[in-house]
Amino acid sequence: MNHSSNSPSQAPTGTTAAPATGVAPSRTIDAKTRRKVIAASFIGNFVEWFDYAAYGYLAATIAAVFFPSDDPQAGLLMTFGVFAISFLVRPVGGFIWGHLGDKIGRREALSWSILLMTGATFCIALLPGYASIGFGAPLLLLALRLVQGFSAAGEYAGASAFLVEYAPANRRGLYAAVVPASTATGLLFGSLMAAGLTGLMSSGDLESWGWRIPFLLAAPMGLIGRYIRTKLEDSPAFLEASESSAPEGSPVGSLLKNHWRQLVQAAGAVLLNAVGFYVILSYMPTYLSEELGLDATRSYLATTVALLTYVGFIFVTGMLSDRFGRKRVLISASILFILFTVPAFMALESGNFLVIVLVQILLGAMLTLNDGTLPSYLAEMFPTKVRYSGFAVSFNLSNALFGGTAPFVATLLIATSGKVLAPGWYLMGAAVISLVAVACSVETSRKPLV
Repeated sequence: MNHSSNSPSQAPTGTTAAPATGVAPSRTIDAKTRRKVIAASFIGNFVEWFDYAAYGYLAATIAAVFFPSDDPQAGLLMTFGVFAISFLVRPVGGFIWGHLGDKIGRREALSWSILLMTGATFCIALLPGYASIGFGAPLLLLALRLVQGFSAAGEYAGASAFLVEYAPANRRGLYAAVVPASTATGLLFGSLMAAGLTGLMSSGDLESWGWRIPFLLAAPMGLIGRYIRTKLEDSPAFLEASESSAPEGSPVGSLLKNHWRQLVQAAGAVLLNAVGFYVILSYMPTYLSEELGLDATRSYLATTVALLTYVGFIFVTGMLSDRFGRKRVLISASILFILFTVPAFMALESGNFLVIVLVQILLGAMLTLNDGTLPSYLAEMFPTKVRYSGFAVSFNLSNALFGGTAPFVATLLIATSGKVLAPGWYLMGAAVISLVAVACSVETSRKPLV
C-alpha cells in the first residue's frame, strides 16, 4: 500500500483534506461542529453501557428479583443467560441498522436507535418481579433486553463511522477513541451507581426498588442524545458519496459479495474485544465477589478505579494508532493477552485488594490497545457506501457469539471445571484468534475514506 500519497500530516486541523479523506475541499468543518459530533456520538454509547453496567454489576440483585430464590447460582446463571440471549438479535440489528445507515445516512439511523434503546431501558425499571407475576417477569425482562440488543447494534458502529468521517485525516484514531471512551465512562458511572446503591441501601430496599434507579435515568439522557443528533448534518464522507452516485441498492448484499474477506478479518479482530470487554469490565465485579469472596463494595471499588484509568488509556491508544498504525497496536494487544492473562488471574486469587486493583488496571490497559484502536480500524476497512454495514455486521456478530455470552460462559466454565482460572484461559484463546485475523489484514490508518 502506498502510504506517501496519503500522508496524514498533510491534513489541516480545521478542514478535511480531499486526498486523505475524500471530502470535497469546499466542505469545511469547524471546531464547533466537531464538538457537537463528539457529544452526539458519546452520549448514545454512554447510555447503552451505563445500562449494561447496571445490569452486570447488579446481577445478583436482578437474579433475586426476577428468578426463584431457592438456588442463587442458578438464578445468577439465568440472569447472565438473559444477558447473553439479548445479544442474539444484535447481528439482525447490525444488518438492519447498517442498511439504514448506508442508505439514508448515519445521523438518521443514530437518531432512531438511541430512542428505541433508551425507551426499552426505561421500561425495564417499571417491570414487576418474580414474586408478583412468576415467570412472566423474566419473560418481560428478556423481551425488553432483546429490544435493547437490537437497537444497540446500531450505536457503536454508527457512532464510530460518524466520528471517523468527520475527523481530520491525521486524527481519525483519536476521534474514534471517543466511542470506547464513552462505553467505559458509562460502565464507570454504572459501577459508581451500583457501589453507591449496595453501600447505602439494605438488601431489601435494593431488591424492592433501588435497582430500578439506573434504568429510570435512561429516558432523559436518551432524549438529550436524540436532540443533539437531529441538529447535525450527516458526515462529509457520506454526503460526498451520495452526491457522486446513488447509494447501493443493498449495502449488505454488496458487503457479502464484494468485501467478505474484510468482513471475516474484522469479525476475528473484534473477538478479543468482545470477550475481553465483558470479562474484564462487566463480569469482573461478579467474579471477584461470587467466585473469589471479595465483598461487593470492594469489588465495585476495584473496578471503578480500573475504569478511571481505562478512559485515559483509551485516548493514548487512539493517538498511538494514528502514529504507528492500527495493525501494530492491535497485534501488540493480542500478544500481551496471550502472555499475561492467566498470570493476571492467578494474581487475583491472592485476595489482596491492592493487588486486585493493580491487576485490573493492567488488564484494562492491555484491553485499551485493542478497544481504543478497533473503531477506526473497522471503519477504515470498508468503503463509505458499505461502511456502516461492514462495521455493524462484523462487530455485532462477534459480540453476539462471544461478547454477550462471556459472563455466562465464564460462570459455566468455573461451575463445570471447578477452576477459577477458567475465564483467563478463555480470554487467552480469544486473543490468539484476533492475532491471526489482524495479522492477515492490511494497514488502514492512511487509507482514503472515499
